[in-house]
Amino acid sequence: MSDGVILQVKKFVFSSPINRSGTNDVDSLEILIPEQLQASYSSYTWPSAPVLAWFLWEHRFELPGKHIVELGSGTALPGILAAKCGATVTLTESAILPKSLQHVKRCCEVNGLQSNQVRVIGLTWGLFLANTFSLGPIDLIIGSDCFYEPSVFEDIIVTVTFLLENNPQARFLSAYQERSADWSIEHLLHKWNLRCEHIPLNSLGASSGIDINELMQDHTIHLLEITRA
Repeated sequence: MSDGVILQVKKFVFSSPINRSGTNDVDSLEILIPEQLQASYSSYTWPSAPVLAWFLWEHRFELPGKHIVELGSGTALPGILAAKCGATVTLTESAILPKSLQHVKRCCEVNGLQSNQVRVIGLTWGLFLANTFSLGPIDLIIGSDCFYEPSVFEDIIVTVTFLLENNPQARFLSAYQERSADWSIEHLLHKWNLRCEHIPLNSLGASSGIDINELMQDHTIHLLEITRA
């Protein structure tokens, strides 16, 4: 129990078989995520987060030295993984949700992350407050299940557009769970002059013996790469 909130701790293990000098070594990483029982949006690890985390794990050798910003971090599984793999990470949650920000910090503490590896700040989609301008140069923006409610879609896109305009070499990797065939961000991408590509997930985790359908928990999950058009 922490701050009067009952927590359960979920363990995520990432591994890859590596052949070194004829031996079968395994690179592995274990991340512990405290989750609230009767969880709200931000204190539960939704299925899109492990999918994005596995994608980052399979590209982990590209992460050291990069500055990665995670939007709507929640339990911050992808961002914590990136930090553990050598990236400098900024985890963000809505500035008006102090309990959510505190939970992000708790997740970092459980995994032994130091302030030189990760920082946690309030950033509200669609609002341009001081923290939005203090992020510095960004190499990669990530987010899992940000697109959960159509009413926030444009706020997210506006924030991403601002960050990409100030970091034109960056890209936004967004994993999201398909909840309705009627929900689309295509018109918003066009409106804000952004380009989107779907990243295939068919073979994600296959080399580590991961069943992609089990990873997605039988949901339909997509991974998008969004850049300036």
